[in-house]
Amino acid sequence: MRVVVVGLGIQGKKRLAIAGSDAVATVDPVLNGADYSSVHDVDLSSFDAALVCTPDDSKIELLAYLLEHGKHVLVEKPLLAANPADLETLSGMAERNGAICYTAYNHRFEPHFIRMKQLIDSGELGRIYLCRMFYGNGTARDVRNSPWRDKGAGVLPDLGSHLLDTATFWFGALDAPFSVWAANRFENQALDHIAFGSRGSPALELEITLLSWRNHFTCDVYGEKGSAHIESLCKWGPSVFTRRTRVLPSGRPPEESVSLVQADPTWAAEYDHFKKICAAKSGSNIATDIVLNRLLSVLSRKALGGR
Repeated sequence: MRVVVVGLGIQGKKRLAIAGSDAVATVDPVLNGADYSSVHDVDLSSFDAALVCTPDDSKIELLAYLLEHGKHVLVEKPLLAANPADLETLSGMAERNGAICYTAYNHRFEPHFIRMKQLIDSGELGRIYLCRMFYGNGTARDVRNSPWRDKGAGVLPDLGSHLLDTATFWFGALDAPFSVWAANRFENQALDHIAFGSRGSPALELEITLLSWRNHFTCDVYGEKGSAHIESLCKWGPSVFTRRTRVLPSGRPPEESVSLVQADPTWAAEYDHFKKICAAKSGSNIATDIVLNRLLSVLSRKALGGR
């Protein structure tokens, strides 16, 4: 598959490295080293797909151009639209032109995230009561120094989108109303710490921050027959998955753990997945984007409304 990488920031350079010899051109409006300054200048017959790694504001227009010309697209998360109908339009374009529109949520390819999904789906934890996740990194100053990132809901679309997508991956539809319990601007113009969640089944308690100087992720899933826990991501490893089996009526549960010390496998795994769904011409995930766009829009209004 021949790909064009659009946007050569941090994410774009990662995508370019993973694409390797598949990459036939690069596009960036400001970087001198790019092959083109606009995707419109790239010969449409020279590529099959685009990896779009641009600021959020330019994504809809870029995707519309690419999908209308039958090009498969992998776009960095989140895919947001002020007008939700724009996402429906993109979905129609992709279907009409036999193109894949895939938004990248690489954490779905974390080995322990896959292990968690398999355990939940097996039913061995019984009814799931609660999922609690924390996702923090130390990029507050990077965001503050960015000409386009330090605005609006800040950390919510950045890291919150990952947690909402993960919850969708593990539990399916997120139908219960969401609340924002804390929203702070400790260092930035944009929000840099938020706690939010829902009282659905399972209940979700989610916290995200740009003020965790040691990048970290934790997850606790509690069910009627036991619990499962993730400590850290592979890229910040070691990453540990622990399963505990409930003892009735009470008592210390037996547990088993799997610890991984390895480089981040998710980028290559996700790119391989993208190529497979492009070959099959089936596997667009824009329906999930439509749901996440609605949830993030509601949460953004709630988080910013009291500020």
